[in-house]
Amino acid sequence: MKLQRRDFIRISGIGAAGSLILPPFLHSCKDPALSGQAADYLDHFEVTTDLLRKVIGAAMSKGGDYADLYFEHTTSNYSNLQDGSVNQASSNVGYGVGIRVLKGDQTGFAYTENITPDAMLNAANTAASIANGTGKQVTAGFTEYVSPNLYPVITPWEDTSVKEKIPFLDRVNEKVFGADKRVTKVNASVSDSTSYILFYNSGGRLAWDYRPLAYLSVTCVMEQNGRIENFRVASSSRQGSEFLTNDLVDRLAEEAVEKVSILFDATKPKAGEMEVVMSSGESGILLHEAIGHAFEADFNRKKTSIFTDKFGKKVAESFVTIVDDGTLRSDRGSLNFDDEGNPTENTVIVDKGILSSYLHDRISADYYKVKSTGNGRRQSFRHIPIPRMRCTRMENGPHKKEEIIESVKNGIYVSSFSNGQVNIGAGDFTFFVKAGYLIENGKLTRPIKDINIIGNGPQALADIVMAADDSRLDDGTWMCGKDGQSVPVTMGLPTVKIKKLTVGGINA
Repeated sequence: MKLQRRDFIRISGIGAAGSLILPPFLHSCKDPALSGQAADYLDHFEVTTDLLRKVIGAAMSKGGDYADLYFEHTTSNYSNLQDGSVNQASSNVGYGVGIRVLKGDQTGFAYTENITPDAMLNAANTAASIANGTGKQVTAGFTEYVSPNLYPVITPWEDTSVKEKIPFLDRVNEKVFGADKRVTKVNASVSDSTSYILFYNSGGRLAWDYRPLAYLSVTCVMEQNGRIENFRVASSSRQGSEFLTNDLVDRLAEEAVEKVSILFDATKPKAGEMEVVMSSGESGILLHEAIGHAFEADFNRKKTSIFTDKFGKKVAESFVTIVDDGTLRSDRGSLNFDDEGNPTENTVIVDKGILSSYLHDRISADYYKVKSTGNGRRQSFRHIPIPRMRCTRMENGPHKKEEIIESVKNGIYVSSFSNGQVNIGAGDFTFFVKAGYLIENGKLTRPIKDINIIGNGPQALADIVMAADDSRLDDGTWMCGKDGQSVPVTMGLPTVKIKKLTVGGINA
C-alpha cells in the first residue's frame, strides 16, 4: 500500500466530537537501500535507518540481551445511532513508539508520543536501565521481514466519511423496527480503526504492517405485556469499509430481533449438576477463558497454570484438537506478524487430546528453548508484549449435533454468553449464560436465560465426551483482557457435550 501520511491524518470523523492528536511532521527521510515499502514506512514515522540504529544502540548500552522499537500510528472512529438518528461520533489518533529492553526474563520499557531523536534516545536510555553492565554491539544491517497480507483492503477507512456510514446505521434502525411491532428501541454503532506499525529490533529485523479493524453492533430492545428484553449482536473483521454491506446489516438486524423474541418465553432450569451441551461458535468463549489462558506460556513459566506439569500428557479425549490460529484471512484475531516481529502461525495446543504446545512470546520461548509461536501481543505502543491468544478454536469432532442432543436426558443447551470470571491458577470459572434451551429426553424444549454455569476449566476439557462436526468461529467483538491490556480476539467451537457442570437455576 502506498502510504500518504498527510492524507491519513484526514480523519473520517473530523467534523464530529473527538480528540485529534497530530504527530510531528519533520522531513522526508527515504533510504534508497531499503525496499519501497520499508522506505515508505520509515518516511511515515519520519525516521532514518541511522536513527533506528542509534536508538537501539542506546537501548542496548547498559548490557541488555535484546531490544526492540515498536512504532504505532492508529486512527480510530466511532459512530452511534440511538433514538432514530446518528447522534454521536468521535475520532482519535494515537502516535508514538515503545522501546523495550530484555535482560534475562526482566523487562525495561519506556514509550514516547514525541518521535524526535532526543525523545527516543531518552526513552531508550530509560528502558536500558533494566541492565547494569557493558553495552553490546548492535547488528549493523537490516533484515526486512516481508509478511503475508492476511487482511487486504479494498477501500481504506481513511477514505470513508461519517456521512458514508450513516445509511448503514439508518438501515439497521429501519430493519429492526420493521421486523417486529414489539421493538421499542434500537442502538447501533460502527467502529473502525487503522494502524500503521513499524518494528525494528537489535537483531536487525525490520517489519511493517497496515492493520484495519472494524465492527458493526446492533442492540434491540422489545417490550411485551410490560416485560422488557434486549439482546446485542455484532460482527467484526479486519477489512476496509467494504466490510459494511446491506447483507451484513440485514443479517444482524434479523438475528437481534429473533434472539430477543425467544427471551419472552424463557425459563430457568432446576439448579444442580447436569450435562451441558455447548453450541458451536460463541460457546468458544468458554474455551478461551476457562482453558485458553492457562495455555499461555507466561503462566506456565511462572508455574501458576494448572497445565504447568501436563505438557506432553493427555488432557482431553482423543477426538479433541485445539488450535490458536493467527493466520485466518481478515479475522479479528489475525496478525501478519505479532507485536515482537515474529510470524504468526496455526499453533496446535492440544493434539488429539495431548497437550503439545504452549502459546509463546520471546521471553517464554527463550525459557523453554523453543521458537516463538507468534503470540507476543500488546494493546498499543504504550504496553509491553505478553503471550496472548489470537483465534482459539476446537476442530471438528466425530459426532453430529443431533446425536449429541439426543444423548442427553436432562440437561441444558447454551448458546449465548455475556460475561464470566476465571481463576487462572486453579482453573475454576463462572459464566453467565444469556440464552439457551432445556434438553429433555433428547430434545430441545423451552428456552432458558440468565443463568450461571460453574466448573473447572481443565476438568471441563477432560469431561468433553462428545464433539460434533460443525466447528464454527464467532465473529463478534471479543476483547481479551490480561494484565491491564486488551486486544481483539476470536474463538470457535463445535457443538460439544460436557458430562457435568454445575448450573445455577431455580431450586427443586
